[in-house]
Amino acid sequence: MQIKPRQHLLDIWQGIARHSFDGGEWEWGEWGGESSVADAERLLCLLYPATEIPAFRLDDPDTTQEDVQQVLKKAGGRLDIPANLVSAAADFMRTHTGDDKRPTFAGGYYFGSADKKKEVTEEQRQLGVVDSFSMSITLCLATLGFLKVYETRTRRSDVRDTIAELRQATSNRLTAAMVSLLRSFVVNVFDTDSSQGRTLTELLGQGRLSQRQVLNMFQSRFRALRAAIVESVYLGIDVQEGLKDENQLFECGWAWTMVKDSPEVETTEPVGPQPEGVANSVPYLYFTVVALDGIQDLFSDRTLTLGLLNNEQQRLAEALRLRWELTQQYWSRIARFDDDRWPLEDIPWRTTGQKLESEYFSLSVAAILVHDLMRRRATDDDLTRTVGIMERLAERGRITSRMTRDDPMVHELHNVGVALPLQGSERLGPPMTWAMTDFSAQLLKRTVQLCTLSRNLGSHDRLLRLSEDIFDHMWRRRIRDGEGAGLWDNVHAAYPEAEIHKRRVPVSWSITERVTEVMVQAHAMYRQPPIRSLELTDLARALLSESAHLLGNEQMEPAPSDAGRHGMQLRNIEVKLRRARSLVDEQPGTAYALTLDVLGQLDSLARAREAADRGV
Repeated sequence: MQIKPRQHLLDIWQGIARHSFDGGEWEWGEWGGESSVADAERLLCLLYPATEIPAFRLDDPDTTQEDVQQVLKKAGGRLDIPANLVSAAADFMRTHTGDDKRPTFAGGYYFGSADKKKEVTEEQRQLGVVDSFSMSITLCLATLGFLKVYETRTRRSDVRDTIAELRQATSNRLTAAMVSLLRSFVVNVFDTDSSQGRTLTELLGQGRLSQRQVLNMFQSRFRALRAAIVESVYLGIDVQEGLKDENQLFECGWAWTMVKDSPEVETTEPVGPQPEGVANSVPYLYFTVVALDGIQDLFSDRTLTLGLLNNEQQRLAEALRLRWELTQQYWSRIARFDDDRWPLEDIPWRTTGQKLESEYFSLSVAAILVHDLMRRRATDDDLTRTVGIMERLAERGRITSRMTRDDPMVHELHNVGVALPLQGSERLGPPMTWAMTDFSAQLLKRTVQLCTLSRNLGSHDRLLRLSEDIFDHMWRRRIRDGEGAGLWDNVHAAYPEAEIHKRRVPVSWSITERVTEVMVQAHAMYRQPPIRSLELTDLARALLSESAHLLGNEQMEPAPSDAGRHGMQLRNIEVKLRRARSLVDEQPGTAYALTLDVLGQLDSLARAREAADRGV
């Protein structure tokens, strides 16, 4: 199924308008306000495309396009849509702010209990989570950018008052989210003989290298990065000393929430009292990927161009950017530790901190590698090998291959999902878990990102075909009727033979938001110039040379009896040749086609003249 970002986004917006607006007013419904993550994801389904794609802009009613107005008619008229969005965003900020005026980042019903006999306590449900910290950064930046334009377009005094309140609340939430992410970053140091050390050395050695060989390679490949972490990030005396010992292994990334005993981050912004940390000092692959996705929005071109960060936020953003760089470098090197056979190619990946293995973790590492490949200039070999990994994950995840009888993959990756134990949560009640059910949506997102990055024709074609196959799978999983019609997620539609676990909530906002992100990324991909083929460029230039020569020859011939028509044909040929010359470097295929047409017309003129000469 071909990905058509404009049409698919319009379909998604129509589904959201049908689900979340009633008479133009935003309706959170039964599950609204129960999870800051889900509520942020729902708002981003509208605000992210509206601030990233010019054709979907809603902040200037005079430029709102007709088809956009049509699909959002349940959200109000052209002038009402942005005002209603502002009201919804303001309501979100008020709902997720505590009595002490501190922004809250509750995971809510996204948290599960590892003990089937005990429910998660209310105190646990109110815990912040990295998903919310990261999603809040993206939401706050989108909201601030939206307000920057819309406040100059509206004259309604009530809306202006709401905008002023919303801007301050959004800025406070943005700062609080950045502070929380800084307090959730960890570096975990451990000995090679520890349980974590043995797991990591086995993962990196892949049964071919001894523990000593792995340690020697680790020391060599991570010496500079180890020194950079020690010099630039204060992590406590014990961790700092452990990092200086090259016989120790380490991991870095983000825990699931703020780490226990993590020091408060000094800031002049009014974020209120900083809560106690809860998580053990262990990084999670899933939450690390989530954090990296949000942090990169802080230094996007749009954020810098619009000047969305104040001076204090810029300082915090630089601190996060440093951790973003260090983390990407670490996991990218881990993924490609052995040049002959990458550990990432040994699917499924095994985590050291939680002692779990799953295709989802392979996808998480691949996602960080994609981040790194986008950041630096990827080699063709790196890209080709990463494409192969994506294809294997799609096959193993039963997206491009059929399911077997009682297939565990459907259950583990798409239905119930991978349950992450949240270490440290048992301090406040029963041990908690976090379910990851968005394997297909995440795989689609990373494949489209790679496709945008690739400038190799072979790899690009493979990635585009894979993206379309995954998207076909995702499109089948849309909800067909009821409250969430047109949104996600109906797993049974893709796996009718599987026994499907019934979800508590009618709509999965995490998967719907991921698909929306993919459409924005696909839009950016199609806006890029097509990949240039050197062979086609040479052919097009050769055809241009021949065409120019034949045109010059034709212009020297005596004009036929229908000189006016002949002259128009020659002028048309000249226009096409000029167009072909202007495109030959960027679109050699188009230049080739235009020049072939010119050659055909010149040949027709030559044959007509020859026939006339024979008639004489």
